Amino acid sequence: MTLKSTLKLTAAAASLAVLAGCASTSALEEVRMTAESAQADAAEARSIATQAQNTANQAQRDAQAALQMSQQNREEMNRMFERSMYK
Repeated sequence: MTLKSTLKLTAAAASLAVLAGCASTSALEEVRMTAESAQADAAEARSIATQAQNTANQAQRDAQAALQMSQQNREEMNRMFERSMYK
């Protein structure tokens, strides 16, 4: 179940409990447990998103370093070629 679905169900369950006016303790406990589950799912999703962002940032740094190295190698090859042409 997705986080949005869980949150929607939690909101709906809470609304029904409030509208009923005579919600039983077990119904309120069920709503509380659903809300806690949704919070745990959200925390896990946030953690996974943070890890993914860190991985993407590292990949960006690695790609930038590889591009820079490639450009330096190209410049070096061009200088070597020019030197060989003068000989």
